[in-house]
Amino acid sequence: MSTQEYKEIQSFIDYLRYEKRYSSYTIISYQTDLSDFFNYLAGQFGKIGLKEITPGFVRSWLAHLKENGLTTKSINRKISGLRSFFKYLLKNGIVEATPMANVTAPKISKRLPVFIKEEDARQLVETLDRSAEDWKSLNSKMLITLFYATGMRLSELIYLKESQVDFGRSQIKVLGKGNKERIIPLNKKILYSITEYLQLKKENFQTDNDLLFVTERGKKMYPKYAYLLVKKYLGGVSTLDKKSPHVLRHTFATHLMNNGADLNAVKELLGHSSLASTQVYTHNTIEKLRNIHKKAHPKA
Repeated sequence: MSTQEYKEIQSFIDYLRYEKRYSSYTIISYQTDLSDFFNYLAGQFGKIGLKEITPGFVRSWLAHLKENGLTTKSINRKISGLRSFFKYLLKNGIVEATPMANVTAPKISKRLPVFIKEEDARQLVETLDRSAEDWKSLNSKMLITLFYATGMRLSELIYLKESQVDFGRSQIKVLGKGNKERIIPLNKKILYSITEYLQLKKENFQTDNDLLFVTERGKKMYPKYAYLLVKKYLGGVSTLDKKSPHVLRHTFATHLMNNGADLNAVKELLGHSSLASTQVYTHNTIEKLRNIHKKAHPKA
């Protein structure tokens, strides 16, 4: 399918790029999904005008995707892309109705977050404390400690700037998804470790940027470096199949919930836009309460 056949697609992509300022990765995803949809329509039904597309055509495409083994999550992403496209067409008077109004997205079964136990987390902290004798080990300690202490996403942590650490207020200002800012408090022990880390970094390397974290050689931190470090240290305390920075984010949230933290407070600390995203952590809390009840109640 060429953009000339449906010039509105290019117009929509330009809108995403220049007005919505979406990332190049997101724009490519939209282009690919729209191209797949219109190629399918052309192959199955011939050339169809935008105003002629009905919910039946969309459902036919979705059934085709499911038959070809596409996951529910991927199908929902494509539905979301089509919704945005037809909403754009409706807003600009190109179509009078959207065929997506009667298209229902399949439900995704929620996977429980993977996290390490509190005793494993204590062992991890002790291991890091014992090993932090030189720059390389201190670098590892700081990275993993902040993942667990703040629940930050991988991208948020590796692009964290020195200027985002507020030593006076004992907090970090984090720039999350959609450039949304949030504040995460830090205890004195971690602030002291950051001070020590910054001093050693200054003594060992001359860096031009304001990024807090660098690699052991003083270069700009990158995702795979951080991922492999976390995987290495989690492997020493846990038998989980998954060992990633996101496991530490899940661990941060789960341990807060298990120790009585307010759900809305955890939502703000994680930078979730919806409370529904945070509620997945309540499952583990309920399981803990159920076990306590079973052990302690005479009629359980």
